[in-house]
Amino acid sequence: MGIAEPMVRESFQTEDLSIFYGTYEAVKGISLPFAQNTVTALIGPSGCGKSTFLRSLNRMNDEISGSTTKGSIWIDGVDINAPGTDVIKLRQKIGMVWQKPNPFYKSIYENIAFGPKYHGIKGKTALDEIVEGSLRRAALWDEVKDRLKDSALALSGGQQQRLCIARALSVNPQILLLDEPASALDPVSTGKVEELIKELKEELRIVIVTHNMQQAARISDYTAYFYLGSLVEYDKTEKVFSNPENQMTQEYIMGRFG
Repeated sequence: MGIAEPMVRESFQTEDLSIFYGTYEAVKGISLPFAQNTVTALIGPSGCGKSTFLRSLNRMNDEISGSTTKGSIWIDGVDINAPGTDVIKLRQKIGMVWQKPNPFYKSIYENIAFGPKYHGIKGKTALDEIVEGSLRRAALWDEVKDRLKDSALALSGGQQQRLCIARALSVNPQILLLDEPASALDPVSTGKVEELIKELKEELRIVIVTHNMQQAARISDYTAYFYLGSLVEYDKTEKVFSNPENQMTQEYIMGRFG
């Protein structure tokens, strides 16, 4: 059925992960690996559990009242669902960017410097280097280097989203979670974000939720198809899109439902 059961445990993977809202099981026993230097796309119709699953990967579901989790999320041999996990340090390791750009009501510079300051970096030289480096990694430096004191809200939507990616990168995460990061953007901005994702996978693991099948095919190495909280199929993206094992996967990709 294409469900991932790796022979060797990846340093980042879920194992029999289920997520409940009250008694409702939104995610049902999913085991899924995420290899280094890859993009994994999570696809499926609305309400199928993919965003809930994504949020679980850095414990963001903890913020939702009535949410409970069963199963394991392994990072470097440690189950992050275990009691006593330092969630703040976890979210430093696993960054997240949301569907709509959400820059802070601060300057461009302060948006990027916020995380490093929070984690104890105070020196101006060090912060300057982090801000420039993060903006360069997000392919935004050349566009904003002369306006770092301007409000981040003055940027275009596409620039704001790349700023949010730069903000996530400022604390040197190992993993980047993206929840439909281009769905609110115009085609040109979407192309820039997609190119950025391709570049960033050279240094990160990236997991992206997308409703855009063409986008998943363009940028991901692996694709996981979700339906009604279950993982229906997982494989290399080329295989999933050209020769899926499950008829339901094929019908969704061809636009027959969803």
